[in-house]
Amino acid sequence: MSTVAETRREWLLSERPASRMQARLGRAYVTWRRFSANRLAMVGLFIIIALLVVAALADVLAPYSPTIGDLKNARLLPPSAQHWFGTDDLGRDILSRVIHGSRWTLFVVVLVAVIAAPIGLLVGTVAGYAGGWIDAVLMRVTDIYLAFPKLVLALAFVAALGPGIENAVLAIAVTSWPPYARIARAETLTVRNSDYIKAVQLMGASPMRIVLRHIMPMCISSLIVRVTLDMAGIILTAAGLGFLGLGAQPPLPEWGAMIASGRRFILDQWWVAGAPGFAILIVSLGFNLLGDGLRDALDPRSGDQ
Repeated sequence: MSTVAETRREWLLSERPASRMQARLGRAYVTWRRFSANRLAMVGLFIIIALLVVAALADVLAPYSPTIGDLKNARLLPPSAQHWFGTDDLGRDILSRVIHGSRWTLFVVVLVAVIAAPIGLLVGTVAGYAGGWIDAVLMRVTDIYLAFPKLVLALAFVAALGPGIENAVLAIAVTSWPPYARIARAETLTVRNSDYIKAVQLMGASPMRIVLRHIMPMCISSLIVRVTLDMAGIILTAAGLGFLGLGAQPPLPEWGAMIASGRRFILDQWWVAGAPGFAILIVSLGFNLLGDGLRDALDPRSGDQ
């Protein structure tokens, strides 16, 4: 068995791969070795996997309804064997609301990443490859967005669009793409004059094909790292909008809105705001650890561990 594993390892680490598939699998194997060698990164990966499992099985894991409570008999109960995280001012089980709130957290971070990352990648690569006035115009627009704090700009957009989780996601996405554009532009400037780009140009490839097929893939690894590191900031921004009443609206069990409703009881019934706050802390820590691990694993300058 060990001989078979050693043979597979040698095949993956071959310096002269026989096919593109072997080369890709070899790169993926080396990346995984670098990532798995980082214990904190593995802790972050475990936290994110746990978040995905909890969100997928929320209906099974939650012991009570996240929106229906017992106002007469279960109002502001402390943590106990019956209610592990206690209950809120409406008699709702906080553990069940935290579990269901993981779905809204994933909803926000996934949609923001899906919307903001492609916009930033497209703007940055086009600006870096085209240069001239196109680069100047796109980067000045990017500078305008970067001149405002993200939360303040998101507040302005949500105030214009109206409160709601969908508008909050759109506002966060609109304010999140400029850093990705900067990273993509910097990567593009380093490769646009390289030999293989010149060869593709001599073969008659159009600028759009060069950007889409040859430059964008070079920027994806850096973009993935930055998006992963930004997940914690996205969660905090969404929680801030929910705390101010501009994000998810009652009775949705969104963590920021739960903290906002529990701030009145922070001195005497600390668990009402403490449980969702701790959930935000753990998930943000998980994304940060995962992002740090991906940054080290995807760095081409890192040696094989």
